[in-house]
Amino acid sequence: MLEQVVLVNEKDEPVGAMEKMEAHKQALLHRAFSVFVFNKNGDVLMQQRAFSKYHSGGLWTNTCCSHPRPGEEILAAATRRLQEEMGFTTSLIKAFDFTYKADFENGLTEHEFDHVFTGQYDGPVDFNTEEVAAYAFMPAQELEQQIQETPERFTAWFHIAYPKLKAWMAEPQNQIHAV
Repeated sequence: MLEQVVLVNEKDEPVGAMEKMEAHKQALLHRAFSVFVFNKNGDVLMQQRAFSKYHSGGLWTNTCCSHPRPGEEILAAATRRLQEEMGFTTSLIKAFDFTYKADFENGLTEHEFDHVFTGQYDGPVDFNTEEVAAYAFMPAQELEQQIQETPERFTAWFHIAYPKLKAWMAEPQNQIHAV
């Protein structure tokens, strides 16, 4: 069965479901999530997307990202995909959400209502090679230098989500990890 995404309105209210690739071809707003995992030193676990991905292959991005299935709770979906992509689970907390739209050279468009989660993990990473080409725990200073020097190496949504995450984490009540 082809994977479906949850179509939503600007308030993240479900308005239907559609096959994932068709939603990306039509640039329809759909529900998504992005997970940022940090180690005890505050380094963010970054993944390099598999080169075979339907868009943004080989680009670096946050720990894990995907779409919940129709009827699936967003936190449950984020936990499921973290295990499927990176080979581990950890406790996740909802940080914030945002909407973005990005067009890709292959004619697909990501138009997502993205729910952002954070977590902490210091164990082994047994990533799925069909999803991930490589991974690295990156200190914030090194990551920000790479973003500045080679922005083309990072996904469109990462360029939006990471500054929002830094702003969210700068709030005193959200100082869970050092970024």
